[in-house]
Amino acid sequence: MTAAGRQRRETVRMQAAELFEQNIKPLEVARRLRVSRKSAYRWHQLWRDGGVQALASRGPSGGRCRLSPRCLEKLAVYLEQGPAAHGWVEDQVWTAARVATLIGRKFHVTYSVSGATRLMHRLGFSPQVPARRVAERDEQAVIAWKEATWAEVKEPGRPAEATSASRTRQVSPGGRPKDAPGAAAAALRR
Repeated sequence: MTAAGRQRRETVRMQAAELFEQNIKPLEVARRLRVSRKSAYRWHQLWRDGGVQALASRGPSGGRCRLSPRCLEKLAVYLEQGPAAHGWVEDQVWTAARVATLIGRKFHVTYSVSGATRLMHRLGFSPQVPARRVAERDEQAVIAWKEATWAEVKEPGRPAEATSASRTRQVSPGGRPKDAPGAAAAALRR
């Protein structure tokens, strides 16, 4: 969450504290501030136990970045250089897995693939997913197959009149075939 977003949320909590000081119930606070009842009750408990200070923002949540600001700058430079400059010559695509590997090689810090993705977004990059295609792929043959064979092979879709938007009723236990799943349990309940 951005600093501005944290500030907005803290402002709402401080408004709630003012209302609590006027002996307004959490349910009414939730209605007035357009927040969930659960949040209002939680804030009320925090306010009762620790006062207004208990509702103050505690800063950004989550763990701290394991790379220093200087290392983040270096990483951005490495990403700008492209994957080929760091040993991935088969394509010019930064995947999250490659970035995690690069971070491990250059900074001796382990990042998960999802952590590398978040770090890339923070730096203004987005991971790319390479298209997996065979090097010998014949595009003309693929197009010809799609036009000629695929039209014959694929099953036709369901006609529009075959669908229904009405409610359905459960079949009564007596109407089930004896070998249907759950029929034995239904027979015991009778």
